[in-house]
Amino acid sequence: MIRPFANDQVKAAFEAFPPDGYEMGMILRDLIFSVAWDTPEVGQIEETLKWGQPSYLTPETKSGSTLRIGMAKNGGAALFAHCATDIISTYASTFPGTDQIEGNRAVIFATPDDIVPLRLRLLIYHALTYHLKRP
Repeated sequence: MIRPFANDQVKAAFEAFPPDGYEMGMILRDLIFSVAWDTPEVGQIEETLKWGQPSYLTPETKSGSTLRIGMAKNGGAALFAHCATDIISTYASTFPGTDQIEGNRAVIFATPDDIVPLRLRLLIYHALTYHLKRP
């Protein structure tokens, strides 16, 4: 499902991506909204720009940590999480050797086929519920 952009600046940020990056960014964007929709405790997602990148926050519930979508330094797209969290490291240890990981801050995708929704939904869920009390 194609969701309208929250504002023209976010739309322009996506449109500034190279064609492959745009496609990957839109896949990641859709996954974020899909996981949020399936997780009522997250509440409404805010789509905005942080550091010039499309960013996704949970201002209503404050349940999550910010996710950002951007271009990787060496090409491809990236899904960024706050580097002071364990979001990326937990994902990397859950699925060792399956994705290109950049430190504790990003998962890098060289092609759209590198984006595996079933795995990434877990990472996104972890980010969007990061501040909720866990049993």
